[in-house]
Amino acid sequence: MNRPRSLQFYHWATAVLSPAIAVSLRARARHRKEDPDRLHERLGRPSTSRPFGAVVWLHAVSVGESLSLLPLIERFGVERRDLTILVTTGTRAATEMLAPRLPRGTIHQYAPIDTPAATTRFLRFWAPTLAVIAESELWPNLILTAREHGARLALVSAGMSAKSFAGWRRFPTAARAVLSAFDLILARNDAAADRLTTLGGRVTGLANLKFGANILPVDDSVLGQMRAGFAGRRLILAASTHAGEDEIVLDAFGARLGHALVIAPRHPERGARIAALAAARGLRAGRRSLGGDPAACDVFIADRLGEMGL
Repeated sequence: MNRPRSLQFYHWATAVLSPAIAVSLRARARHRKEDPDRLHERLGRPSTSRPFGAVVWLHAVSVGESLSLLPLIERFGVERRDLTILVTTGTRAATEMLAPRLPRGTIHQYAPIDTPAATTRFLRFWAPTLAVIAESELWPNLILTAREHGARLALVSAGMSAKSFAGWRRFPTAARAVLSAFDLILARNDAAADRLTTLGGRVTGLANLKFGANILPVDDSVLGQMRAGFAGRRLILAASTHAGEDEIVLDAFGARLGHALVIAPRHPERGARIAALAAARGLRAGRRSLGGDPAACDVFIADRLGEMGL
């Protein structure tokens, strides 16, 4: 495949920077942002053997996207028992949430970083027949190398934020080359379809896998305790917040009589920071990770992974 100059430069730059990227991975592992025991997977080196036969590879980066793939993974398992299903994720949180829920026989690996060496190692070893990529994981080396190795490619629940769209529009030939590598693109909504089409993608239709996802699991005994703790109050949930958004939510909430606020941060390690922000506003805050009592809180911080169902 002939790559435009911008992608040739990207390929060269990521190759040159590979040693620095490897060092960065080790630093992230020390801060528990990467799994130190599985860093070799991020460099394209497998941690298990490859079964004989055809492999279908499904990839998602984070928690929501990876969980949305579960119905598709399960359907493959039912309809095509001759296939090996390989699932990759890009974050520790996604792995911790998804791996225990995968059907028996499904192989999980961390996705390789987008350097020429890592992606080539990964694709030579696994040699997938089909690659299904969820949402907006447009890594040029990974996508184009998969195509060069003969894989068919699908981009499902495809999203394109305004910021990403503006970025890709600066490199129109690169965007066209990456998107034209896909045999199938299903956009999550009309806005994403319009942006992907403008960038040169062939959008077949609309489909959002999250609408087909299973109901999130919940521990019924904990649910009963929470309901009792919030009894008599109207509940406001701020879900998947990022740094800078909690202040907005807290200021809007104030101390509304007869209401309780639950903040579920995207990154649970921010729980202590959010509690401090609430206290600075004169609000009583409790943290799920510390066994906080909802009945004694104005603001309850859901700082544990895997409990959005709750």
